[in-house]
Amino acid sequence: MGGQTMKVAVVGATGLVGTKMLQVLAERNFPVTELVPVASEKSVGKEVEFKGQKYKVVSMADAIAAKPAVAIFSAGGGTSLEWAPKFAAAGITVVDNSSAWRMDPTKPLVVPEINADILTANDKIIANPNCSTIQMVVALNPLHKKYGIKRIVVSTYQSVTGTGVKAVEQLHGERRKQVKGEQAEYPMAYKYPIDLNVIPQIDVFLDNGYTKEEMKMVKETNKIMRDDTIRVTATTVRIPVMGGHSESVNVEFASDFDLAEVKAVLANAPGVVVVDDLANQQYPMPMDAHEKDEVFVGRLRRDESQPNTLNMWVVSDNLRKGAATNAVQIAEYLSSKGLLG
Repeated sequence: MGGQTMKVAVVGATGLVGTKMLQVLAERNFPVTELVPVASEKSVGKEVEFKGQKYKVVSMADAIAAKPAVAIFSAGGGTSLEWAPKFAAAGITVVDNSSAWRMDPTKPLVVPEINADILTANDKIIANPNCSTIQMVVALNPLHKKYGIKRIVVSTYQSVTGTGVKAVEQLHGERRKQVKGEQAEYPMAYKYPIDLNVIPQIDVFLDNGYTKEEMKMVKETNKIMRDDTIRVTATTVRIPVMGGHSESVNVEFASDFDLAEVKAVLANAPGVVVVDDLANQQYPMPMDAHEKDEVFVGRLRRDESQPNTLNMWVVSDNLRKGAATNAVQIAEYLSSKGLLG
């Protein structure tokens, strides 16, 4: 980044993803001269730590007055809809992690490995895609370039961390109750128990019978990959794990493929790690993806029920590449191209 330094705001700094954003900014040595942590009014005045220094949490209005070069938002869709335009009007570039702007045709939806080239200095609100979409398209885009994707059938197995702190507390509370017989109170992030259970609903149901999360994967994939001809159908499921989301992906190509070549294409793709050693039972799992930025791909095999079709298993840490890391990578790209400030 050429030694450039800058003032950076993190909106939602005390939340699960906001905390991860601070961690990723520090780990990647993003050139922060001054951190402006922002949270809800009840958190104003609290302190967060960044690179050994304490910073006081400030309000939205104070953050805008501080004139950071970039503000990374992870504070929910309603907050983003209200405040992102105000930051943008003050000349601050917003990278937003909520669903608020993703399908706005005037706002870029970016996964840096795929479409960062669309960004310009005029883009003051940039959308970070849904976590489950990000990891899938990182794995599929290099294959789309080579073979041309016609159709994707995806089923997700998503970590409770995707819901937030309350869901993590519910899982831990239920686990303590099951294992230790503790009767302590814990919050219910879900309508049903999540420990020893699987919930085939993420987000609300829509009129077509799909959930909002499922339709996000459909629409965002087309937008990010710049190809509306790719047909996508999804089933999204919450499972009692932490560490990352997993996906079973069945992808039909326009042209045939060689399996060894598929593995080579993926192995050379930015942000992808192939873990596919059947002899030694090596394949991606959430516990191995935890706290890593890469997208892990394995169980690569031909679909024997129809031509030109591949089955694959895709795993990634949803708080990192699925959220915080992707947002920071967008900011890194903007900085490297002189598109901030």
